[in-house]
Amino acid sequence: MGILASINKKGSIPNVKALLLVGVLYAKEEYYLKAKERLAGMFGPIVMETAPRAWDYTDHYEEELGPDILRRFLFFGNLIQQDSLVEIKLFTNSLEAELSTGGKRNVNLDPGYMTMAKVVLASTKDYSHRICLGRGIFAEVALSYIRDGFKPYYYTYRDYRDEHHLKLFHEARKRFLRGLSSIP
Repeated sequence: MGILASINKKGSIPNVKALLLVGVLYAKEEYYLKAKERLAGMFGPIVMETAPRAWDYTDHYEEELGPDILRRFLFFGNLIQQDSLVEIKLFTNSLEAELSTGGKRNVNLDPGYMTMAKVVLASTKDYSHRICLGRGIFAEVALSYIRDGFKPYYYTYRDYRDEHHLKLFHEARKRFLRGLSSIP
């Protein structure tokens, strides 16, 4: 069975569904909670939420978000089409702007998705390892699932390389795998 056999009646290749995730950076809990509520309202129930963890990989966001930045990940129960990542990133960009004060973001939202084989992240920044999806949005494969766990690439963000976060992604993947049997 070749690729032509998998083309649907409309002439396109079926888009495999994926688990939506959003990485959140924030310093003030109130903005995290507002963002979480809006994200759940837009994308459905959150099935996994990580505990806050100090984010001290760089001071890049400190001027904007403030000191003592925390990282959390949200995983959503409603699976998405992989090609919806552009619209999702545009929505998270608008939500960041909505929650900003004085021209500075109070929350940084990094959407992406997980399949059984990879974690893909969306960005507005072009770079050598990113592919343009359209409308100013780029994507990169940040992690690949090889044998028994997720493996980073040389360009993968440092916090996504962190052993603690790799274990969290592995747990999310196990939950995703368990849920696949009941997904239409």
